[in-house]
Amino acid sequence: MVWSHVYDPLGSQLLSTLVALVPLAVLLGLLAFAGWAAHWAALAGLTAALVIAVGVVGMPGDAAAAAAVHGAAFGLFPIGWIIVAAMFLYRLCVEAGALDVMKRSVTGLSADHRLQALLIAFCFGAFLEGAAGFGAPVAISAALMTGAGFPPLEAACLALIANTAPVAFGALGTPIITLAKVTGLDEQAISALAGRQLPFFSLIVPAWMVAAMAGWRGLAGAWPAVLVCGATFAGVQFAMANFVGAALVDVVGGAVSLAALAVFLRAWKPRQIWRHGSGWHAETHDHAAVTDSLGRIAWAWAPWAVLSVTVFCWGLPSVKAVLDGRAAPFGVAAALPAAAVAPEFPVPRLDGRIAKVPPATREPQEIERAVYRFNWLSAAGTGIAVAAVLSVPWLGIPWRRAGVLWWHTLRGLAASLATIAAMLALAFVTRYSGTDVTLGLALTNTGSFYAFCAPLLGWLGVALTGSDTSSNAMFGSLQRVTAEQLGLDPLLTCTANSTGGVMGKMIDAQSIVVSATATGTHRQEGAILRRVFPHSLALALLMGLLVWLQSGPLAWMVPR
Repeated sequence: MVWSHVYDPLGSQLLSTLVALVPLAVLLGLLAFAGWAAHWAALAGLTAALVIAVGVVGMPGDAAAAAAVHGAAFGLFPIGWIIVAAMFLYRLCVEAGALDVMKRSVTGLSADHRLQALLIAFCFGAFLEGAAGFGAPVAISAALMTGAGFPPLEAACLALIANTAPVAFGALGTPIITLAKVTGLDEQAISALAGRQLPFFSLIVPAWMVAAMAGWRGLAGAWPAVLVCGATFAGVQFAMANFVGAALVDVVGGAVSLAALAVFLRAWKPRQIWRHGSGWHAETHDHAAVTDSLGRIAWAWAPWAVLSVTVFCWGLPSVKAVLDGRAAPFGVAAALPAAAVAPEFPVPRLDGRIAKVPPATREPQEIERAVYRFNWLSAAGTGIAVAAVLSVPWLGIPWRRAGVLWWHTLRGLAASLATIAAMLALAFVTRYSGTDVTLGLALTNTGSFYAFCAPLLGWLGVALTGSDTSSNAMFGSLQRVTAEQLGLDPLLTCTANSTGGVMGKMIDAQSIVVSATATGTHRQEGAILRRVFPHSLALALLMGLLVWLQSGPLAWMVPR
């Protein structure tokens, strides 16, 4: 028997919305203000979500429990798998001394932490977002910044702030592709409009990040580098999104901005160097007593170059099809057996038992599928793991020692993996119970002001699910239905769901745990959340303002 969503279970939209907010309020409140450990806060939020789903909304209890198990499994794989593989590679580099060489090579470009953050968190992070997505850019860039001498908590926060503008085009354009499928709108039109919204924020975010780190004085002293970094990425983002497509926007933009900034720093230096802990000092400060040869530097960076290649290849649709067993590799007659490399398991008691109803969908009833897909070969984490395995002999680490490091990595990440599992379980319960739509509907009652609120709906979706792709799948139809009812352009509101959603990436519980894990600041998730939340909200409101203007005086910016 199919159970249909009930979006106003209490007969009052205000009361139903307040009740739907409870799990999120419990999670974030306990995490940010009560000082609870992240895994306990997540379990408390999950308990609240289950009670409301079953006791208030009326979801069958076995379906709610199945949704929690489904979410926990998704949290462990593929999300947890990415973190484990990335941190294993990081440990290998630390063990071999490669991280010290990498640190000196970065400080060779500039000892200034402001400029290092631009290189690592924004440019390289954008490339990783485009190639792999999920938690890879936050985990890797935060770990690299910690290795470069950033305070761990600061590295976690900066990685989260930087991982905003690229997110809508992440994982080879998956969020845009998903939004097009859900809404029935033209994929290229969505890509083009996103490419006319996000470049403004690609200019803002690097400056925002530097100002958050070193204040206005710090931004004033580094503005030429900030401008080169932001302008090159924004220009490529606009051109690729409008004239090529969504798939390679971040990959090309991240690579071009990284190269442009590196070349620029060869010719330009700030008058004063700024570093965490030591403040301001003269540009001639001797920050590297050891000078490494080009060969030594190449040796140290090779594992990360291999990582970049593998995650990019793993994300290509043609490669993914082969690794999933959906296509035969070149020159081979038969494909890999899909049942072995990407088995699918319909979730008992959940798959096909839940239905969305209007206004969350344009159909009279939309049956929700619940299929757990264990695509162990095509997962992004596997690409990272391949890079790590290839790096073991390259770094000169004995295989026995590599095995010990692998075990230490798993043991050290156990608490973080449990936290991610609990948080994804919470997200899946809210999704399948329909309470996420209840929250979203509260924003649809704003009439002509809805254009401003449309990005905030996407922001809420990413904060709840941890994924711009999931937010688009969850709220895409609702955005289109609401726009058509209010006489707004559906292309504008649906695209705003994705571009506004990117600002929620820095506050979703999954990303916060990933950043804390990568920097060794587990149990400080609450401090990270308190630090980044104002930035997330402010940027989301700015996106709302831009979309509101594009619904009126700037309507010429919307593709026709």
